[in-house]
Amino acid sequence: MKYIERFYQQLHSFLIEEDGVTAIEYGLIASLIGLAIIAGTTLLGSNLNAKFTTIATTIAAAV
Repeated sequence: MKYIERFYQQLHSFLIEEDGVTAIEYGLIASLIGLAIIAGTTLLGSNLNAKFTTIATTIAAAV
């Protein structure tokens, strides 16, 4: 009978513990931030490249 009680106590403490859940949440948040940075950099890089191409064309036409 002691083994069953001990098993239930360990099972209960395992289900109550939230350290693993917190680590998973932080991992998900970090991955979402990473995706946002990649998307923003890609979008900004394309716009910046177009802007520099326009400036280079304007300067080349002026010279």
